[in-house]
This record gives sequence, structure tokens and C-alpha cells, in this order.
Amino acid sequence: MTTTATPVLLTRRSAPTHPAIPDLDRLNDRFESAHPVEIIRWAVSMFGDSLCLTTSFQDTLLVDLAVSVDPEVEVVFLDTGFHFAETLDVLRRAQARYSLHLRVERPDPDAADVWASGQEACCKARKVDLLDCALAGKVAWLSGLRRDDSGARASAPIVEVDRRGLIKVNPMAAWPADDADTYVRDHDVIRNPLFADGYTSVGCWPCTERPAPGADPRSGRWAGSTRTECGLHL
Repeated sequence: MTTTATPVLLTRRSAPTHPAIPDLDRLNDRFESAHPVEIIRWAVSMFGDSLCLTTSFQDTLLVDLAVSVDPEVEVVFLDTGFHFAETLDVLRRAQARYSLHLRVERPDPDAADVWASGQEACCKARKVDLLDCALAGKVAWLSGLRRDDSGARASAPIVEVDRRGLIKVNPMAAWPADDADTYVRDHDVIRNPLFADGYTSVGCWPCTERPAPGADPRSGRWAGSTRTECGLHL
């Protein structure tokens, strides 16, 4: 499968050689109560240019944290072709604020879609395959996954090895919600305006609805199905 990558900032730093897989138990114990900036600083120091950050631009929280450590960290956005206009506006505002080293991955024009092929095939072609392309040649990546996203993510580690054998770092996994909310206010973090309209998790528009009051924050994703993940974090 071929994809179209759109690098916005082409300045590159030298990448380190592939490091040995770190002691995950030790790192997770060390970072359990650490601020996300400390975790990101470790990842940047360890992996350098072989590290990237992935974001869906629900907000710019992870972006704001990461660029405070390394303004040139590569930021990857998977443009599925089905994002809300509000999500793309968050991306535009983020680029204007941070001058991101942005890489956009897009699917082939004839990639599977939800109507013709179903949700699983659509997510694979427009998210999972794109992430595989974006991570080719990388050693590690930063994810915005948090334990309070949903019950299924409640035990997410801070540092793990993904299915590709890459180091996946979830610097906000254990961050208390109150602390994260304070950071959002204090740093004027850009948030998707759909949150103000009752959405608690924002994905692609064909499969995202407002959840019922008090429901799991991600229950509006893949509405009408039993899916809870697109496959990016499996």
C-alpha cells in the first residue's frame, strides 16, 4: 500500500543507533508518578530523531507537552479522509501556534471505507496501515493514550513494546485528570469544539456520536457496534 506523506518542516537531526529494549518494569515504576514532561524528556534523550509523536488532534495536549521539550519532534497525523471539519481546524490552529514538524499520512484514493467494507476494514486501511507507514524506520513513538480514556485502557503501561517491536511511550497514561485539566487551562491548550457540543471522544464523523450522559467517554466511538478500539493501540 502506498500513502502520501506531507512533511511540513524538513529539518532533521541525526538519529541514534537502535538502542536495546529498556527495562520496562523499572521504567514503569520510575515514571508512575512522573510528570509527562519528564517522561517525554527521557524519550527524546533516548531516541532522538528515531522518535515521533502521533495525535488525532482531539486537542493539542500531548503536542504542547512534547514541543516544550523538543520543538522539532516529528508530529504524525493520520488523515483518514473522514475527520470532522472541527478536527482539521484544530490541526490548522496547532500548526499556526507551534510551527510543527508535521507529517500527514493519507490512504490511497481507493482505500476501503466504512460503507463498502465495514468498520474493521476501514480502520485498518485508513488508520492502522497509515500508522505502520509512518513508523517505518522509527524506534519509538509517543501516544496520547490515557488510563482514564476508558475501562479497556485502565491498566495501560507508560512504556511498552508494541506489536512491531517498537517502544511505545504513553507519557500521559497515569496523569491524574485534575492535573491534566489544570495544565489545559494554564497553557490554553487547543481543544476540539465538539467537546462543548457533548462529544467526549472525537474520531471519524461516520462512526462518532455523542455518548449517553455518564457513559464511558469512548462509548460514542463506533456507535452501534461492539468495537472499542480502531487497532492503533493493539
